Amino acid sequence: MKTKLIRINPENPEPLLVEEAARILKEGGLVAFPTETVYGLGGNGLDSEACKNIYIAKGRPSDNPLILHISQISELRPIVREIPLAAQKLMDAFWPGPLTMIFPKSQIVPLTTTGGLDTVAVRFPSHPVAKAIIRATGLPIAGPSANSSGKPSPTRASHVEFDLSGKIDMIVDGGAAEWGLESTIVDVTGEVPVILRPGAITKEMMESVVGEVMIDPAILTKPSDDLKPKAPGMKYTHYSPKAKVTLVKGNTEAVISKINELCVDERVQGKKTGVMATEKTKGCYHADVILSLGDRDKLEEIGANLFKLLRKFDYLGVDTVFSEVFPEEGEGLAIMNRLNKAAGYYRVEAEEAK
Repeated sequence: MKTKLIRINPENPEPLLVEEAARILKEGGLVAFPTETVYGLGGNGLDSEACKNIYIAKGRPSDNPLILHISQISELRPIVREIPLAAQKLMDAFWPGPLTMIFPKSQIVPLTTTGGLDTVAVRFPSHPVAKAIIRATGLPIAGPSANSSGKPSPTRASHVEFDLSGKIDMIVDGGAAEWGLESTIVDVTGEVPVILRPGAITKEMMESVVGEVMIDPAILTKPSDDLKPKAPGMKYTHYSPKAKVTLVKGNTEAVISKINELCVDERVQGKKTGVMATEKTKGCYHADVILSLGDRDKLEEIGANLFKLLRKFDYLGVDTVFSEVFPEEGEGLAIMNRLNKAAGYYRVEAEEAK
């Protein structure tokens, strides 16, 4: 298969290009397109065959649910059985935007789309290109991240091209994604909303709208092998570069000392080392490749750069990556969720010098 790459105006997408992408989707093809979070791999969410092809293109386990994307609120009702009050409040506050909600699904949504579950994940993206393409199809579009399964999510069209060229029909290049982390996923099917994947819409933001919000324990701990995931990314290794990732926790001085010590050990074994640092610490490390995530006090900047840097380490041929860690609150919860999965939940405690 030859993958067509088109460049589109991210703020005012050209109608002819939108229609071309929509036509492919309506005919059962696959199109990668930008959203405000990461690039999504779109297919007709009501077409079992199209959804099967999404799983095949990504190499994604078939029990890992897909998210349906809509372009206006009126498109929600046909694909869900009910809209709980908490969901309505969250929709009013955060849609369109980087928030996915899990509803009881209607009969028209295939089990192929939902990974065999009786619930469906739905998102209303705010990106002009995503909205325009979805609206032009008149369909709910299944749109997981447009990457090979388990690899860092794509924040640029070039990332999609590297992973999926020759496997999908079209890539729509709309520039860099704004947020750089996938949407928050919250299950609204119970009495209390439960966060299944943290993102830009934080627990604190949702609690200001609906009151109590819980966090699923699987977010920051390694899930069991028999977990049946209700949301993408809950069960499987995810966001991982080819390099082995190790997280190092402790106070700043101890972390710097420990990472430098570990880099020496790796170099003795002939391995190329990399460090994910911040602006304040990037000059303190002695590794082959040192990349800055940004200002530690600006978590939105850290989140936007995370996947880009994980991919860059692969591009530079790094064997082992050591990373600083961040507070597990606010948007830091989303950053650490991704870092934990990238590292396979492996972390080292840095002891203070005595």
